Amino acid sequence: MKTSKWFITAVIFFTISVSFAESIDVPPVSEEKYGYFLEKNRKSARIRFELHSNLILLYAKINDTDSLRFILDTGVSSIIITDPNVLKPDKLRLTRKVNLTGAGEGKAIAAHVAIDNRFSMGRLKANHQNIVVLEDDFLRLSEYVGVPVHGIFGYEIFNNFVVTIDFSKKELILMRPDNYRYKTSKGDKHKLIIEDTKPFTDAVTLFADGRERPIRVLIDTGAGHALLLNNSPKESFRLPEKVIRAQLGRGLNGVINGNLGRIDKLRLGRFQLNNIVASFPDSIAFASKLHPGFERQGNIGCELLRRFKVTMNYQEQYMVLKPVKSRLREKFEHDMSGMEIRAEGNDLHSYIVNHIVKDSPASHAGLMEGDQLLFINNHPAEELNVSEIYKLMQRGDGKSIDLLVKRRGDIFFTQIILRRMI
Repeated sequence: MKTSKWFITAVIFFTISVSFAESIDVPPVSEEKYGYFLEKNRKSARIRFELHSNLILLYAKINDTDSLRFILDTGVSSIIITDPNVLKPDKLRLTRKVNLTGAGEGKAIAAHVAIDNRFSMGRLKANHQNIVVLEDDFLRLSEYVGVPVHGIFGYEIFNNFVVTIDFSKKELILMRPDNYRYKTSKGDKHKLIIEDTKPFTDAVTLFADGRERPIRVLIDTGAGHALLLNNSPKESFRLPEKVIRAQLGRGLNGVINGNLGRIDKLRLGRFQLNNIVASFPDSIAFASKLHPGFERQGNIGCELLRRFKVTMNYQEQYMVLKPVKSRLREKFEHDMSGMEIRAEGNDLHSYIVNHIVKDSPASHAGLMEGDQLLFINNHPAEELNVSEIYKLMQRGDGKSIDLLVKRRGDIFFTQIILRRMI
């Protein structure tokens, strides 16, 4: 079975918490409508989204900006502007400095809180909103996703509306909670546990290490991977026999290194998914950054979630999953080249090799970090996006990829023979 057009490995994921050094002074509320609402008192709204690198991207405006692209993340508690250059500092009411901590091997990063902002996304509006603005574009999301990305949001959308994510139509459906009624025809209902703005479920059973055991996972739309497993004091996961070392992604505090391998199967409610590619992050970059009071063994991201039509009801604390049968049959695949890329240039269509996995097809082809890809299978690289390039790198074991490469002014041809490494 061919992989989905939008399938991609876990390029990036987030686990973000905001630590405020001091409380924020909120100005008095005006007569203007406060908080999140649908214009003209609508009961529901439909908003189109893009799917890049298995991340949900939505257009929104802050105050009087042009449309900005945001990643929709189920658990991010605040609107975070990751690229501060898209806002005019003199138009913001900046109050005080905050520290942001999250996944990654680096330290907390600095940001500022801007109060009393307007937010709009299609027919969704919000007034008097506080936003967090990074001091610099530390994450460089655009380079890894391959299109301009300006920020992350999520929790307030999910907390104020029943949100349905239709991956097939690339459409977000927002409904006022008092107008939503669950029916069995909408899919299977599963309990959610909302802790610190994040949605968890116990509806997952893992089959690995010759054992069958239930696990608690975070439902994470800010993750491009299928499954991440995190060792905890109460639960440790033995690595599969066949793994590769890899940069699993970038978190708020830098690179997340770890291992990739396959899990025999996973059951989500009554649906079974087999031979899943799973990420096993190093503790220094992930487990040590988690809130000590949280009980969780991992998370599931959009490479798994996109196989369902997903409805999240935070107010009544449940989610609804309706399977897309054709996608349930799709295999879970990983990049077969051993090459990770980033996008550069004003149009983000110049592709640079960012990392080479040791003893991989890319390393055997002589590729090195810093190489620029000019042509891929006789197609100009600039005419492709990141998702399309990674799709080519999953064509199948033994398939060849022809590359024209530029290195420090020299141009040469090479060929990658793809290999399923896990």
